[in-house]
Amino acid sequence: MADKEIMATGRRKTSIAVVKLVKGKGRIFVNGKTLKNYIGNRPAIEMLVYRPLVLTDNQEKYDVKVKAVGGGIVAQCGAIRHGISRALVKVNEEYKNVLRLEGLLTRDPRVKERKKYGRKRARKRFQFSKR
Repeated sequence: MADKEIMATGRRKTSIAVVKLVKGKGRIFVNGKTLKNYIGNRPAIEMLVYRPLVLTDNQEKYDVKVKAVGGGIVAQCGAIRHGISRALVKVNEEYKNVLRLEGLLTRDPRVKERKKYGRKRARKRFQFSKR
C-alpha cells in the first residue's frame, strides 16, 4: 500500500457505509465529523467501531474516512465496523482469520420484518375482546 486509499463497503440493516483507509494517526471521520461528535457520548458504540482496528493492531496506522447513509446511528456504526474489517482484509490477507473468528466479516442479515395485514405490526395483534 504505497500512499493510496483502500475502499470498502459495509452494511447493516438499512445502513450503508463507504469506508476509506488512509495512512494516518488512527482518527475516524464520519460524514465530515469526528466519530466522537457523530455518535455523541456512547463509549460502547465507539468500542464497537474500533474493534477491527484493535484486533489487527492498526489503531495508530490508519485514518478512516466514512460516508454513512440510511438507518440509525447504531446500525451505521455496525456498517462502519463491517466496512473497516473488509478494508483491512484488502490491506493484508492475513487479517482475514482474526476478523473471521470475531465475526466481523459476516454481514449481519437481521432486518426489520414487514408489517402483515390484519395486524398492528409484524407480529403484534390487535386487542382481543371476548364481549
